[in-house]
Amino acid sequence: MLWERGRDAASSAPVSSSQLRVLYILERDEGINLRTLGELLGSAPSSVSRLCDRLQAVGFVERVPSPASRRELELWLTGRGRAYLRDLRARREETLLAAISAMPPGSRKALVEGLAGFHAAVEKTAPAHAKRSGGRAARSA
Repeated sequence: MLWERGRDAASSAPVSSSQLRVLYILERDEGINLRTLGELLGSAPSSVSRLCDRLQAVGFVERVPSPASRRELELWLTGRGRAYLRDLRARREETLLAAISAMPPGSRKALVEGLAGFHAAVEKTAPAHAKRSGGRAARSA
């Protein structure tokens, strides 16, 4: 509910949730190609290409020829794409902090304890590949 409230209060417009996921992936793994992005998203190459077309049209992503292969393009966030993610996070954080500060102190303490327990459980049950990559797989979900 708290996550949804933050998301609703700080809309991700002008991008869809799928496009936002692409931005988060590119922020973490800049310079990847469309094929790799498609694998991470579990999407067909044509769908991934259309997502990137739209993000490029709004100035959030750029395609750059790969130095390793002239047939491949690398995907990079633009300064505008980075600024958009920074602003979105700040707006969502502001909304979530307002909700948390409206809670009584005892409830905030219980929330901290509950989230610590949740974090420990996620770490304990995370697949081995997520642990090796610093939890990247879990964060991109």
